[in-house]
Amino acid sequence: MTKRPWPTRWWAELLLLGLVYGAYSGGRLLARGDVDLAVGHGLAILRAEELLHVDFERPLNRLFSHTGALGIPADFVYASLHYLVTPAVLLWLYHRRPAHYRTARTWLVASTLLGLIGFTLLPTCPPRLLDASYGFTDTMARYSAYGWWGGEASAPRGLGSLTNQYAAMPSLHVGWALWCGLLVWRYARRPLVRALGLAYPALTAVVVMGTANHYFLDAVAGAAVLGAGLAIARGLAARRAQEPFSAPDRARDPHRAKDLHRTKNTAPARAAVAPPEAQPAGFHGTSTLVSGGWDTSARELLPARRSCADDDTAAAPR
Repeated sequence: MTKRPWPTRWWAELLLLGLVYGAYSGGRLLARGDVDLAVGHGLAILRAEELLHVDFERPLNRLFSHTGALGIPADFVYASLHYLVTPAVLLWLYHRRPAHYRTARTWLVASTLLGLIGFTLLPTCPPRLLDASYGFTDTMARYSAYGWWGGEASAPRGLGSLTNQYAAMPSLHVGWALWCGLLVWRYARRPLVRALGLAYPALTAVVVMGTANHYFLDAVAGAAVLGAGLAIARGLAARRAQEPFSAPDRARDPHRAKDLHRTKNTAPARAAVAPPEAQPAGFHGTSTLVSGGWDTSARELLPARRSCADDDTAAAPR
């Protein structure tokens, strides 16, 4: 039984992902921004949605806030799946699709860091924190008795100060869910699992709007950030493919090693084989013409230039 070639060392992956998540969480806290500025950005987004008639969060929030059978499960989905499904998909890729893991991980990391830039440059008040006159209800606060969260987003009670409630734009809930859904749809084999992969980001988008944690344009921005992260990941993968392929890399990525071996065997010959009449007298064996007058054979390590005098000498009997 051969040993499965892992893409990278597991402890290195844990360290990298831990550092990225720490930077993400810490960056959210450092990028809290001015409250008035965040409220202004939130209202600007809401007005733009009203102008475009895409303020879908309004009817969804009314439905979720008046129907506990929908609002309570939605709060649980918002508070938990974001932190459970994403690492589960990462682990699944690492074990079951190791050839695709590195690019997928880079895609997630790049998208997360781009989202952090968005939180820093555009602090945004979510709909649930706007004045009540705008018609939104904080379902997390309304149904907090059913869960572990309080009135400060999805943070556990008493830990609300450890989260930035004005990090609404872009929605990484939607971005991470779309990352999970696309990878599951692409690499899972069972049709039911692939269908669930596609349903997960759609469910997440409905939940973040129904609970009044994000605007519709936040969800659109989350998808855009994911697209930019994919472009970065593909660029890095293409650059890595052009680098020399060492033995450790071949062990970790056997698919790439096979592709390189196939390309090497099917590539056109770079040197023409000299016809018999063009070979020097007295020369036996296969000869490959390198350039004018330079020959090599299976018995020679380096090409040697053969002149007419050399040919005569080689042809003379000893």
